[in-house]
Amino acid sequence: MGKLSKALNSSLDAVMAISLAFMAVLVFGNVVLRYLFNSGITWSEEMSRFLFIWLIFLGAIGALKDNEHLGVDMLVKKLSPIMKKVVFAVTNGLVLYVLWLVLDGSWKMTLINMDSKAPATGLPLGYVYGIGIVMSICMALVILTKLYRVLFGRESIDDFIRMKESEEELLVPAEGQQIAQGGGR
Repeated sequence: MGKLSKALNSSLDAVMAISLAFMAVLVFGNVVLRYLFNSGITWSEEMSRFLFIWLIFLGAIGALKDNEHLGVDMLVKKLSPIMKKVVFAVTNGLVLYVLWLVLDGSWKMTLINMDSKAPATGLPLGYVYGIGIVMSICMALVILTKLYRVLFGRESIDDFIRMKESEEELLVPAEGQQIAQGGGR
């Protein structure tokens, strides 16, 4: 399972890096062609927009995997480990419901737009909406894996709940040390 996870993580990172690089090359090349040769690649802007959309959704998967999404943990920090698990299960259940809604809507939009073609590239617009399907399935798998590991595994709930201190909380002990050492303001 660990090797599969690492392979999937590497694949996700590679696809995001390739998308970003291709997007940068397309935009930069088009700018150079416009200013120097008064021409351009007709499909460059559209393709970079599609790549950007895919990049955002793939980045959301990577952020979820690494617990990098925004969260408010003022209440969760004060709960007991059992209550942390309950809150974790409930919030992730809500996220799974939202992902189901995204999957349903993306599936419908993909089917509706498979016959519609993008004006410059000629790609079916269903490919653009298809990232919602990919994202919702991948995120659901990540969440289900985390839920299983928290509820039935031997890992601590604190490993899955990102609890970083705010800047103000980090500065207070540092200032206290300066005052204690005689280096106050």
